[in-house]
Amino acid sequence: MRTTTVVIGAGHAGLAASHFLSERAIDHVVLERGEVANSWRTERWDSLRLLTPNWQSRLPGHDYTGQDPDGYMTMGEVVEFIDRFAAHTRAPVRTGTTVTAVRRTEDGYRVTTDRGEIACRTVVIASGACNLPAVPKLAEAVPGTVEQVTPFDYRGADALPDGGVLVVGGSATGVQLAAELQRSGRPVTLSTGEHVRMPRTYRGRDVLWWMDAAGVWDQRYDELPDLTRARRLGSPQLAGTTDRTSLDLNVLTDMGVEVVGRAATVRDGEMLFSGGLRNVVSLADLKMDRLLNTFDQWAAASGTDGDVKPPERFDATRVPERARLRLDLRSGEIRTVVWATGYRPDYSWLDVPVLDGKGHLRHDGGVVDSPGLYALGLPVLRRRKSTFIHGASDDARDVVDHLARHLAARATVPG
Repeated sequence: MRTTTVVIGAGHAGLAASHFLSERAIDHVVLERGEVANSWRTERWDSLRLLTPNWQSRLPGHDYTGQDPDGYMTMGEVVEFIDRFAAHTRAPVRTGTTVTAVRRTEDGYRVTTDRGEIACRTVVIASGACNLPAVPKLAEAVPGTVEQVTPFDYRGADALPDGGVLVVGGSATGVQLAAELQRSGRPVTLSTGEHVRMPRTYRGRDVLWWMDAAGVWDQRYDELPDLTRARRLGSPQLAGTTDRTSLDLNVLTDMGVEVVGRAATVRDGEMLFSGGLRNVVSLADLKMDRLLNTFDQWAAASGTDGDVKPPERFDATRVPERARLRLDLRSGEIRTVVWATGYRPDYSWLDVPVLDGKGHLRHDGGVVDSPGLYALGLPVLRRRKSTFIHGASDDARDVVDHLARHLAARATVPG
């Protein structure tokens, strides 16, 4: 088979790319190893909801139209939302098609799948940044008597052994799982390093409304002072609960979760934690206050002050005078370790030399370091909002614009 463009992945980013390719009459096919929105269907735990409010869920020509704009979609609702978009755009999706190799050719690329080969001129990689759990090497030293799971394995507390749980990772996934496990009656210890603290609501509005209105979401990748750091940051400590409450380390402490520092190593069956917890939480508090200052300044400059509640500040994160520095994993106190330490993309099928030493794509705003190869859905790809559903449209439009110019330039080359 031959086509102009192959899009790999039928999640929200890949389908947004398909929309703009169709708009430009560029023939293409979207390849998906499972079903449309496969990661949302199969790689999320049962109780998970989006961090973003429903009104913020939007794709090209396809907005949320339900009765709860300030609520947060369940995973089933997310799948339905993306399914409807795929049907609305009549995206040329081939489900159940696993890509096994992508190689350069003289006039483009050859995409090999378990259902045959496709020759094309351009490829858009929209397979996402969360294909595999990023588990640190120290996990290999955890005693075999302790069960180890990742968010890919976890579906609910009932599936875990009785007894204590150590959750490693203090971003959105870690704090949400720590809270759920604590509510199940298990003793929970949360190990956290650098994290992003945010209130769920600020001055009467969802904090992500402020991110949207104040233009923070739209900050471009080429305007950020430290792009590498921005792309490395975990998701903010938020949860999409119906009561719109905040979920930070203070809330977890009040629930009975024990908070400790970053997991440093495992030695002779003991997990050792960094002694820098106080510094880590102080930095998170400082950055949160700076963000809230940004919102206040925008509200004053835009004349929005009268439409929202007065400015507010939040209690500093409380930490124990002497946070625990070691935990004996052989004692039976901990029966399960949950590695909420992030995710990483899987490019094992990509046979083009475009990965750096850490396995990340070399790209400039989604334009990969190989002519005709593009990416979508990666952290801060072109804007701060790149990995969120509502960030897919602008990124996909820009990337497809570049792709179209690439095709036009190739078409005008003599000979």
